Amino acid sequence: MEENKIPQATARRLPLYYRHLNNLHHQGKQRISSKELSEAVKVDPTTIRKDFSYFGELGRKGYGYDIQHLIHFFRKTLDQDELAKVALVGVGNLGTALLHYNFIKNNNTKIEIAFDTNKGKIGTKIGGIPVHDIKELETELKRTGINVAILTVPATVAQQVAEQLVEAGIEGILNFTPARLTVPDSVRVHHIDLSVELQSLIYFLKN
Repeated sequence: MEENKIPQATARRLPLYYRHLNNLHHQGKQRISSKELSEAVKVDPTTIRKDFSYFGELGRKGYGYDIQHLIHFFRKTLDQDELAKVALVGVGNLGTALLHYNFIKNNNTKIEIAFDTNKGKIGTKIGGIPVHDIKELETELKRTGINVAILTVPATVAQQVAEQLVEAGIEGILNFTPARLTVPDSVRVHHIDLSVELQSLIYFLKN
C-alpha cells in the first residue's frame, strides 16, 4: 500500500474487515454484499465500497464479494503470512495484562520480549515472555530484529524511553501513555489513551 494513495482511515479499517471476513468464512459463508459486511463491522456500506475501490475491482455488481478472495487479498496486503514480533516496554499492570493476552486471537502478531526497571520482574517470565532490564533494550532489539514496540511506561518517562526505542531502531510505537511523543518523521506512533476514549464515550452518551 502506498501511503499517498490509501487514506489513513482506510488503512486502519483493513484489519477490521479482515477479522470479520475470517469469522464469516468460518461460519460457512461464501459471498457477501457491502450491506451485509456493513452490519458485521458497523461501517457504512458506502465507506466500505470506497475503501475497497482503492484496491481495484474486488467485487462484482449484482454478486457482491467473494469472501475467500477477499481474505486472500487482505492477508497479502496486511502481511498476515509473516509473524510480526513486538517488544513491550513497561511491565506494570497494563503491561502485564498485555503480556498475558499477547494477541492470542491474532496468529501473526506476538509480543516476543519485554523490558522493565523493576528488579523483581527482570529475569522472570510473564505470560511466557522474558522480561529484560531496560538497560539491555538496544542490544536485545537489535539481536531480535524487532522494529515495533508497545509503550506502557509512566507518562513522565515516556518521551525518554521513546527516544531510546528510536535509537535502537524501532520504527513503530503503540503508545498507551497519555504523553504525546516527539519522534522523527520516519517513526510511526499510534496513541491509545484509554481515559480519553472513556471520557469521549461518556460525552457522546450525555449529548
